Amino acid sequence: MFSSRLPTDLEPNEFTTILQAKKAAGVRILDLTQSNPTEASFTYDFLRTGNIPGDIPGRYEPSAQGLPEARDAICRYYQGNRHGSISAEDLFLTAGTSEAYGFLLKLLTEPGDEVLIPAPSYPLFDLLATLENVTPVRYALKLNEEGRWRIDFRSLELMISSLTRAIVVVNPNNPTGSYLTAGELERLNELCRIHDLALIVDEVFLDYINPQDRQKPFSVITNRGALTFTLSGLSKILALPQAKLGWIHVEGPAALKEGAKARLEFIADTYLSVGSMIQQAAPALLNCQQEIQSQIMARIRANETALRSATTLPHLHREGGWYAILQLPDHIPDEECCLELLERHSLIVHPGFFYDFAESNRIVVSLIVPPEEFSRGLALIQEYLESRG
Repeated sequence: MFSSRLPTDLEPNEFTTILQAKKAAGVRILDLTQSNPTEASFTYDFLRTGNIPGDIPGRYEPSAQGLPEARDAICRYYQGNRHGSISAEDLFLTAGTSEAYGFLLKLLTEPGDEVLIPAPSYPLFDLLATLENVTPVRYALKLNEEGRWRIDFRSLELMISSLTRAIVVVNPNNPTGSYLTAGELERLNELCRIHDLALIVDEVFLDYINPQDRQKPFSVITNRGALTFTLSGLSKILALPQAKLGWIHVEGPAALKEGAKARLEFIADTYLSVGSMIQQAAPALLNCQQEIQSQIMARIRANETALRSATTLPHLHREGGWYAILQLPDHIPDEECCLELLERHSLIVHPGFFYDFAESNRIVVSLIVPPEEFSRGLALIQEYLESRG
């Protein structure tokens, strides 16, 4: 009766079973993977004092691409942050970036086609592709001799087939925190031209740059070397996942760009999924960007300082984003570590396999956890590792 696009086994795994039992018993859980900023003790005064419209409009004006005032505000965001100058006519608003992926997969693929996704990266991509009857195919990111994650173009080129329709890039990637380099973008453009592929670039974490890093990140928002769809939204820019406002920006060679826009308009007009209230609030909300981002950046700095002080917890370099990758001793597998931390200490960390790391000794933690909790969690990890020898 049910679609084969859905998992056949929806039973909780061992980790979830243990976690549910602890919660049912009233055990307090320390979650070092907390990535919901609204649960991370930030203050959102701007929602009360920023003149944010809050009334449901009495008149509905449907717009496939989104209200002009909201798209104009997004253009100002890009220009104000020196990401590039863009036109509101090239923007399509969506109810979050997950919907944006759905729109693009509808636009670019037929059932059974393939899209290339990075590994390691966020596992949601597999689910979004599968729900559209598209096969996700992984290409590798690898650590170079400087300890930076870069695209393994040999892996990427080997994965391109006659069914490939797009390459997905995350800038910066989650959880590796690695930004695209100019050289990588040039090679991606070339591959897209040769194989007639689209480039989908997820930039939701773009603003969270590591100021200590010498890498100079950039947005691909103005990239014309290939048909390029740039995704972002208020979930990370304003730490408002509940706002459900994302967008797609379309750029590239003129004929491809206009053809994509006409078809995207048809898709967006079919759904009209973005609420008028959030579109009307977007200009005022985007004016408050610094108020929330300054808090998040300060939190990331504080937690990274604590992590550097934990000398027995080696971690990998972060160019951006808000995650840290910890390296376990070779004899301790990530899954075993995560299960034992949960069982012994009621502590949640993510195993590397969750993100498709090739190595089995990586765990991932969030850098936006409140500092006292973060430090307590690090101490518990150190205690566990010492007990393992």
